[in-house]
Amino acid sequence: MKIKEQLQKTLEASRKLNLVEESTVSNLLLELAKQARENSAFILTENQKDLERMDPEDPKFDRLKLTEERIEGIASDMENVARLESPVGRTLKETLRDNGLRIKKVSVPFGVIGIIYEARPNVTFDVFALCLKSGNACVLKGGSDAIYSNQAIVSIIRKVLKQFKLDENTVTLLPAGREETNEMLRAHGYIDLIIPRGSQGLINFVRENATIPVIETGAGICHTYFDEFGDATKGCEIIFNAKTRRVSVCNALDCLVIHKNRLTDLSSFAQKLSEEYVVIYADEPAYEQIRASYPTDLLFKATEESFGTEFLSMKMSVKTVDTFEEALAHINKYTSKHSEAIISENQQRIDMFRKMVDASSVYSNTSTAYTDGAQFGLGAEIGISTQKLHARGPMALEELTSYKWIIEGDGQTRPR
Repeated sequence: MKIKEQLQKTLEASRKLNLVEESTVSNLLLELAKQARENSAFILTENQKDLERMDPEDPKFDRLKLTEERIEGIASDMENVARLESPVGRTLKETLRDNGLRIKKVSVPFGVIGIIYEARPNVTFDVFALCLKSGNACVLKGGSDAIYSNQAIVSIIRKVLKQFKLDENTVTLLPAGREETNEMLRAHGYIDLIIPRGSQGLINFVRENATIPVIETGAGICHTYFDEFGDATKGCEIIFNAKTRRVSVCNALDCLVIHKNRLTDLSSFAQKLSEEYVVIYADEPAYEQIRASYPTDLLFKATEESFGTEFLSMKMSVKTVDTFEEALAHINKYTSKHSEAIISENQQRIDMFRKMVDASSVYSNTSTAYTDGAQFGLGAEIGISTQKLHARGPMALEELTSYKWIIEGDGQTRPR
């Protein structure tokens, strides 16, 4: 089937969703969570086919890998989404005009949402659940790295859609080729919104080539600034967690910025990081501080390329600053506007950091690892928006809706 024919079927399926009861959607997602668990062996078998084609040293390997535990987490997330209130049909604003017209602003689905993503098969479940709960059909364009995993997951989703007598074209998985990507990006009239999830290269390609609206998500160059008024005990645990909890995700720490007056604390931070064999690219002052104590095969002098890099692995850089203002300047120069943090016991510094750092999520005295829809109490997320138009930060159900104006009259006509 040609791409345009597939997209036309998805467009038609999206219109049918306007008539589906919220209870049906919730029950369908609960059943899908059940089927994900019951079909975990099948999913893992297909996922293994993908894993066998990727180098385990590739930073994307961890993102690609599914386990029983991760499938359980995915199923739990879908159950959480099922229990959330639908964002569709809410009256956002209502006005009664002097002429008797009642004007309402009501939330509505976008219609068809296209997702382009790399090596993360969990996204297939997550996106479908969030799109369906917000009344949207979805067109999925996964990478060739995860083709077997994605095909298996979509086959399960379509089976459940048929079970509930919903159009199976509510979800469409396109082939993994570049030609299909280009056609998807130009599918004006079929797709209402494109959301890329993946590397900065992917996001740039989508933004530069799409002829339909794009919301940028994914790339996370995350900093943590350890201020001269920071608590070393808190800092050690926060930095370790932000870097090592899960290195392949976009909220992981990439650069520690440290005030020169606290360089002596860097040794204890580094000792903790060495437990997970973290490679450190340190500027000159930081390098001299830890060169005698840090494993020589894990310590290197930083270059310009060490900053502004999303490592997606057990690597990070360290930048020493003379002043708080210099820390702000460094972060604002290299940030991807994802997640930034300060560790300080000085409330004035914290307040200034919040105001001056331009990012979707700004933290004080905690780990950037919390940038996640579920952790924010949103149920799940379709991605982390790093732009400012329409949505910013974790994009959950509300961010997958637009609105329309409903005008109720009783014979009024506008005077000439």
